[in-house]
Amino acid sequence: MFRLSTAIAALAAACVVTPAISAPDRATFGKQVDALVESQMHEQKVPGVAVAVLHKGEIVLAKGYGLANVEHNVPVTTDTIFQSGSVGKMFTAVAVMTQVEHGKIKLDDPVSKYLPGTPPSWSPITVRNLLTHTSGIPNYGEDFNYKRDYTDDELLKVAYALPLDFKPGARWSYSNTGYEVLGILVKKATGRSYLDILQSEVFKPLGMKTARGISDLDIVPHRAAGYQLVDGVLKNQDWTSATMNSTADGSLYFSLKDMIAWNRGVEKGAVVGSEGWKQIYTPVRLNSGKPYPYGFGWELDEAGGQPRYHHGGAWAGFRIYYSRYLGDEMAIILLTNSAATDLDKFVDGIAGLWDPKLTAPLARPKPEPEVDRRVTALIEAARAGALTPKDLPLAKPDFVKMMNDHLAPTLKPLAPLSKLDLIKRREVGDDTEYTYTATFGDKNMKVHLAIAPGNQVSQFYVY
Repeated sequence: MFRLSTAIAALAAACVVTPAISAPDRATFGKQVDALVESQMHEQKVPGVAVAVLHKGEIVLAKGYGLANVEHNVPVTTDTIFQSGSVGKMFTAVAVMTQVEHGKIKLDDPVSKYLPGTPPSWSPITVRNLLTHTSGIPNYGEDFNYKRDYTDDELLKVAYALPLDFKPGARWSYSNTGYEVLGILVKKATGRSYLDILQSEVFKPLGMKTARGISDLDIVPHRAAGYQLVDGVLKNQDWTSATMNSTADGSLYFSLKDMIAWNRGVEKGAVVGSEGWKQIYTPVRLNSGKPYPYGFGWELDEAGGQPRYHHGGAWAGFRIYYSRYLGDEMAIILLTNSAATDLDKFVDGIAGLWDPKLTAPLARPKPEPEVDRRVTALIEAARAGALTPKDLPLAKPDFVKMMNDHLAPTLKPLAPLSKLDLIKRREVGDDTEYTYTATFGDKNMKVHLAIAPGNQVSQFYVY
């Protein structure tokens, strides 16, 4: 199951907080947000959007735009119910932490303590590894059937059969499968599903009145439809089985009002104690001792010299984002019902209207000709659909095939590569990450490359 995670930047704990500007005039800001959202909806063909901007927990703006259901011409409101995608991971993490505080789960226990029949390769994997995407458990392969219903034990059997991508704790790699396993672990450890725990210990106390698990069977008032673009034409979302719409990697329904209540709870440090929140916001340390900017269900980086805690999600025709800017004491919530939404254009656009420092470009790094040549070669291999496992040695063969299938149709129609500008370089965990702007005639694309120890490419994508 794919639920989008955005690229992660520098370590939040190391940020030096710079003074924030005063809050903008609300009337002017509101008009600017309206214009930006409506422009991006038109440009990206997004049917419906709900947006909230909060300052010190108080609502600056909260409104819906466009349609929750195109076929029935139903408008988006603050009550419209969207799917969470991977924003749900921060809720799963809090559900786990409530049970840590109750003594039912320990973060550094091996998962084998709670799960039956784990393979020997899983013996070093801990609950903390699952929470921080450092377990080495890969995502399910291309042959996994998302339209089939599975029991918990059947899902575990599939996960157990997947060879680990790396030794637990050695690297960071986003794993939906790991969070699905985490949800099963919670149930086996406590006798309660993670959804039951969320309902009683998170949603109800925080006043998240309409938040719940996904169900195609139930009547859900104000439920939005999810959409995708197929050759530029709006289509309904693909169907997924009830099982695969209930896993703990991000299978929640919530409205803008629910997320506003969540934001207030998060800012107050509600639901779990201060030590629990400290754990949630602590970047994981890899086996090398280096930190990676991800906590328990949160990406931890910085914007404009300020800590930024955030996470995105994408699933079944929905794309969602929740971002907190701690120096400005401001938060942005974005809910959309299109799988093709470019979340950054909305969220960064709104953040820049609030405080231009939050999206100001970083100082350009010095060019690295050898890396430039490597990126150029990868771009041309991708254009030809000829990427090989040798080009991406840390990726699985099916991922390499997927990259060829995705990138070749995108890059082939473009003019020859005429310019490559390095715009960002950063150390993340054990890797060095590079972001480029690639110019193909009158078309610009972003290119992301990460180099792991041993001079191996660990990430490469063009967007």
